[in-house]
Amino acid sequence: MDDRPPNRGPPTKTLQDRLDSWKAIAAYLKRDVTTVQRWERREGMPVHRHLHDKQGSVYAFCSELDAWWEGRRTGIAQNEEPANEQAAQTATIPPPPASRGRRPTGQRSWLPILLGGTLLIAALGAYWLAAERDAFWRDPLAGANVTQLTDLSGTEQAAAISRDGRLVAFLAEGDGHTDAWITEVGSRQYRNLTEGKVPELINPSIRTLGFSPDGRFVTIWSRKPDGSRPGDINILATPAKGGALQSYLPEAAELAWSSDGRRLVYHTTAPGDPLFVRDLGQSSTRQIYVAPAGVHCHFPLWSQDDSFIYFVRGVPPDDWDIWRIRPSGDGLERITSHDSLVSHPVMLDRRTLVYLASDAQRAGPSLFAIDVEHRIPHRLTFGLEHYTSLGASADGMRLVATAANVRSTLSRLSVTPTEARVVPISSAGLSPRLGPDYLLYIASSGARQGIWKLANGTSRELWSSTHSTIVGGPSIAADGRRIAFAVADGERTSLLVMDSNGANARAVADSLALRGNPAWAPDGKSIVSAVFQGGEPRVTKIPLDGGAPLTLVFEYSLDPTWSPDGQFLLYSGPDVGTTFAVRAVAADGRPYPLPALILSRGARRVVFWRDNRSVVVLRGDVSHKNFWLVDLQTGAQRQLGELTPEPRIGDFDVSRSGDEIVFDRMEESSEIALIERAH
Repeated sequence: MDDRPPNRGPPTKTLQDRLDSWKAIAAYLKRDVTTVQRWERREGMPVHRHLHDKQGSVYAFCSELDAWWEGRRTGIAQNEEPANEQAAQTATIPPPPASRGRRPTGQRSWLPILLGGTLLIAALGAYWLAAERDAFWRDPLAGANVTQLTDLSGTEQAAAISRDGRLVAFLAEGDGHTDAWITEVGSRQYRNLTEGKVPELINPSIRTLGFSPDGRFVTIWSRKPDGSRPGDINILATPAKGGALQSYLPEAAELAWSSDGRRLVYHTTAPGDPLFVRDLGQSSTRQIYVAPAGVHCHFPLWSQDDSFIYFVRGVPPDDWDIWRIRPSGDGLERITSHDSLVSHPVMLDRRTLVYLASDAQRAGPSLFAIDVEHRIPHRLTFGLEHYTSLGASADGMRLVATAANVRSTLSRLSVTPTEARVVPISSAGLSPRLGPDYLLYIASSGARQGIWKLANGTSRELWSSTHSTIVGGPSIAADGRRIAFAVADGERTSLLVMDSNGANARAVADSLALRGNPAWAPDGKSIVSAVFQGGEPRVTKIPLDGGAPLTLVFEYSLDPTWSPDGQFLLYSGPDVGTTFAVRAVAADGRPYPLPALILSRGARRVVFWRDNRSVVVLRGDVSHKNFWLVDLQTGAQRQLGELTPEPRIGDFDVSRSGDEIVFDRMEESSEIALIERAH
């Protein structure tokens, strides 16, 4: 019996008709990913690839899949008919009569052989099917011993371990700034390697620390204050025993040494994060891959036999997966299909890859493991459930992980001509938004994440869900009477609208891959949001009357913000290194003139201040930012008060009068754990 969805009529190729991943295609056909990939290879199932991706990201149309499926069924039926006719004819021929008194020894002697062969084939088939579905997979961390490696005061992060598993480097706070430290496993002794000489070391999007192949040097990512020029990003090195800092790999963001120590792979901060391989024996460097602009390639890693280079490829902030390529630049292929926050892959053996990833509800990051041949991910439940970094020794027997606890609080900054004063609002909350006489924010109650409203000193929940997570922050209509927000339930995202009292919640779009913050149009007739299409997020207008979505920006664009008069909107462009540009388009999608405005990663929120002329932004390095007021006509800027470096600011909003800013602050405490696998 056919368990496929019914044919949907004449072929149409619309946005709703398109399936944008192997997982989506597999779900539509009600098969697993391995099966549909095999059908594509062997039976010509119609799957399209983006031109820039070689064998990378894929998409398919439901109408084309329906037509292919019907053709496949017809072909199978036609092939079966001759066989059935032959079997029927054979069945009508009577067997020759057995001779009286003779025992049919020959016929009976073959029966056990046939039966045994059939059973053997069935057993082999069952074994193959079980292997294809990873039934023999075993948790690589089963029985592992976990101990706390560090006991310094403050936050510790970005741990890396030497190849022999003896030394661990990490970042930690001390004396008012962050430094690189080193310890020998089991010694409980720590050495400060940078002593405040490197102003910016924190970048959770890459692997900032590493070791030379012989363990004599610790490599350190560094960024100059501006961060917008190629020369602002460099890799430094210092002796593991302590000593002077020196240049190690100029204008590179990350590097990884091959297992034999003869080659290294690294990427720069140029658009597409081009990957280079340098052969030390031949003193040659060649580019092996570059992603399209707006797409990034982080965390390069050699396989244990040096036949592949693995890396995390995707679009910030949370559309990433693990890919691999041969050192020659051939054979690009995708390994995972999370389409979420993925980072810090490490190899435990020739086939086992362990990494960090958030789940379908955006929770985590947690530990995952995958057999790189079968490619079925497995979440590892290991006591510690929120990680920010992961490293492994060369033999995969020792791992170091940063386990973190994160708490978000809400505060209010009162801005006057003479002072800027911070007042706490709530001990828990995210993404605050100011309405006419209320404050909106995201908070969790038990396992439920929801939208809360604070009015007249009282907080109450307006909407919540146990199986959906909120994407970005909510948006309040200009009249304050309606609220829009996006939610994710697994791979599906929906745009919801409800009244400001929580009533009449309804979905206005449930077939778009929404990203970032939505924003109401000033006239209240539509909502703009980034929609993932063509391999990147693009700002799209979504009418509330059921009309078709309209793409406004045909390039990488996130977190749109309308000007109060509706003449233009601002959006953020792709990350280049650790910075990105704020750009603008008119209401009809034409370019809108804007002074150069470059911000650093983690500061995509832009809010208009009083009128069309000025906006409030977050400026500073990756780990410490302050509020600044920017004039969109002259480009003039001024700081709105000085905030303490910790906790870091996440999201914010500005009152219509411009004299109040509400914001969340992310308080993170973390420590380094040593994981020793059982032999």
